[in-house]
Amino acid sequence: MPTGRCTGSRARRLVRISVEDIGLADPRALSVALAAKDAYHFLGSPEGELALAEATIYLATSPKSNRAFTAFGDAQAAALAHPAEPVPLHIRNAPTPLMKELGYGEGYKYAFDSEHAYMPQEYLPESLRGTKWYEPTEFGFEKTIKERLAWWESVKRAAGE
Repeated sequence: MPTGRCTGSRARRLVRISVEDIGLADPRALSVALAAKDAYHFLGSPEGELALAEATIYLATSPKSNRAFTAFGDAQAAALAHPAEPVPLHIRNAPTPLMKELGYGEGYKYAFDSEHAYMPQEYLPESLRGTKWYEPTEFGFEKTIKERLAWWESVKRAAGE
């Protein structure tokens, strides 16, 4: 059995693997890694190392995807490249009469007023409209996410947006 000297860094690495290398292909991976880290810190060495071993096996056998990780980086780059883009007027809060007069919130569609709790409308600034940062894979839970995104796109097309 390994000693607990560097086990904290192994637990940290397991958490990092769960979000960077597995991501949304298996969203449970993060819970498993965090539970193993907590179990190790609760039990100590050597008993807690079994939790890390179990998490390692779970993560090693999970479907893999770094699409959320890369999408986050791409979205951050877009925010840096377009730091002063205005928030679209229809999604701006209008707490004052002046803001209402300026058109803040005008045309906003409340998602829960729709049949599917989804209202097709634009949320990005004009210069970023149509940009897609996240493209799910066919692996694990991302396949379900991909199906959801396709369904929402069909709702948007049907609404004529």
